[in-house]
Amino acid sequence: MNRVFLILPLSVFLAAAIFFAVGLTRDPSRIPSTLIDRPLPEFELAPIEGYAEGLSTADFQGEVALLNVFGSWCVSCHIEHPFLMELAEHGTIPIYGLNWKDPPGEGTAWLKRFGDPYTLIGEDFEGRVALDLGITGAPETFVVDQTGRVRFKFAGPITPEIWASQFEPLIEELRRS
Repeated sequence: MNRVFLILPLSVFLAAAIFFAVGLTRDPSRIPSTLIDRPLPEFELAPIEGYAEGLSTADFQGEVALLNVFGSWCVSCHIEHPFLMELAEHGTIPIYGLNWKDPPGEGTAWLKRFGDPYTLIGEDFEGRVALDLGITGAPETFVVDQTGRVRFKFAGPITPEIWASQFEPLIEELRRS
């Protein structure tokens, strides 16, 4: 009986260690999405404060585009933002923004301070669209094809290296098809 009480904590510890070790081998930016190869969920978002147009599913028709989820409160969004500005300045790809969980005016102030790379921006203060998209944090970026279908999801800040290795080849392929 005493042996069981000695072995039980050791067994629980080993099981937990194996569980966490397997978790450490997974890339957090490769969060699987149930939206891959499916249409974007239907949405229509109001514009952020000071902007005339919002963002809707209908905006993702006719060309390959990015949907970037950001917030002024997001530290990683600050890291990613200069690269998004570079993409926008070169006209590389249309970038649509989903301002997630920002209080009114905060997203606008942030974009005025750091620049606006977005073609259109929608306000998702309550997070309902983000929930439909399966957002787990910001930034997250989706590649959406000409028909409005999600082809790729990336969690985390996009860097030039990530762009070149993961985004560019897919975008080129989608544009050819």
